[in-house]
Amino acid sequence: MSSNALIASGELLDDTLRLNLSDLRQRSAVQVEVIIEMVQIGVLEPQGQSPTEWLFNGHDLARLQRALRLQRELGINLPGLALCIELLEERDKLHARVRVLEQRG
Repeated sequence: MSSNALIASGELLDDTLRLNLSDLRQRSAVQVEVIIEMVQIGVLEPQGQSPTEWLFNGHDLARLQRALRLQRELGINLPGLALCIELLEERDKLHARVRVLEQRG
């Protein structure tokens, strides 16, 4: 599996996946307004200037699914979601580095 690949909801995702706003809405089963809010607070960072031009990748889909799960299971509010997602991703990177170092050791 490539280092840029992710697994979300049993589906292999990578940065080559391209989804427009409508595709992301269908795959995440949330309203467009929720996705727009996630972009506004920094959880999602699509390519493109406006919602009609936005393109999301597999990383964005995984981040959205993680944010929705945090919101649903822990009741984290929108402003806290971006921070939580960043901290969790940083933790994941550190865990991956530790594994690599342990394998070398």
